[in-house]
Amino acid sequence: MVVTYIIAKVLKVSTELSMFAAALTGGLAGGVGIPARHIVEGAFTYLDIILIFITATLFMNILKESGGVAFVVRGILKKFFRRKSILFVLISLLLLLPGALTGAGSVTVLITGGMIAVVLGYMGISKPKTAAIIFILAGMSAAAPPVSLWAMLTAAGVNMPYVGFFLPLLIPCLFLSLITIFILGSRGKPVNLEKALKELPEAPQKMNWIRVSLPFLVFLFLVLAGRIWPHSLPVVGLPMMFMAAAFISLLLSPVKINFLKISRDTVHQLLPLIGTLTCVGILVQIMTLTGVRGLIAITTVTLPLVAVFITLCLVLPVSEAVLMWGAAPVLGVPLVLLFNTIGLNPIIALAGMSVIWPLGDALPPTAIIGRLTADTVGMKEPYSELLKYCIIPAVIIMAVGTLMVIFSKKLAFFTLL
Repeated sequence: MVVTYIIAKVLKVSTELSMFAAALTGGLAGGVGIPARHIVEGAFTYLDIILIFITATLFMNILKESGGVAFVVRGILKKFFRRKSILFVLISLLLLLPGALTGAGSVTVLITGGMIAVVLGYMGISKPKTAAIIFILAGMSAAAPPVSLWAMLTAAGVNMPYVGFFLPLLIPCLFLSLITIFILGSRGKPVNLEKALKELPEAPQKMNWIRVSLPFLVFLFLVLAGRIWPHSLPVVGLPMMFMAAAFISLLLSPVKINFLKISRDTVHQLLPLIGTLTCVGILVQIMTLTGVRGLIAITTVTLPLVAVFITLCLVLPVSEAVLMWGAAPVLGVPLVLLFNTIGLNPIIALAGMSVIWPLGDALPPTAIIGRLTADTVGMKEPYSELLKYCIIPAVIIMAVGTLMVIFSKKLAFFTLL
């Protein structure tokens, strides 16, 4: 399977088809042929997560097309352009929100990355530093709650409810995002407001804070209502919550929006991610059928514990660079089972691992989010410049994530808040 994957990547086959080819090879090598039933079952493994992806991104795209994102960015810039610290905090929140709601760092880059790059550029921050800031914060947004794909995939693999992750993911993601932007943007100057506003897209005149905030309030109400009245309300899944927020945003839009076009564009935008999740499901299903997944699990849990902790910060990003989200069910599941067996808190440990995983999205052979960020920012320098400025924040993130795993038992109280 590994050889097939490597050959496919050398031949410049996409990551999704490379994983599918590796899964087919695994079935043939394992003596089960090409098991059509297991391929179909595997393809539908993460259907619920794909629905969350699509509906959440549709909501954010409608908000962007209605002028809501541009309105917020321009409003914040006009009020706080002279106060760098407050501006950095608000920029961090703007970059965290799209990925946190959708689970995809690419959505953060595409929806708010370009506008934030303009703001940072007029603060005198170089393109590579700007790209590094946006990439790291996009990664943290993908790991942040309520939709953290690595945590969801791993939790599903160990039959653990996706409950109690909100604070264990929110606190480190927010903390590490702020550290990153303050370190890399420390030499930034106050924004040249006039030039920045000329380059930013205009917001519709009728757009206001009520039109922007009401869809989020509806979404928040639906999330909290299920917890406040669990026995009085029907179960409303995250896809339906995002669709409700998207519908409210559509109704409140001050400009006419072509809903069908945005829907088609959203699916087209997410097609690589949907393909990845589908092929990851097939790969994991075949690995389970042939016993490869069990072999990896046994090998992982029998390693010396010190070796596991020391190599965690390297293995997770590298596995993400090769398998993308497939790293979560393949490596995350046995690691969480190991940590649970030795008495660590699985929720805190998985949250710590989820913080480290996004760093791999800047590494070859995939480097999808890293290269997308460089293109969005308009970086002309070599890609290695982006990686260079990511080193210090990455070391801090890996240290925090590893410490969360090691001391997860003592941090377990966060799951109860």
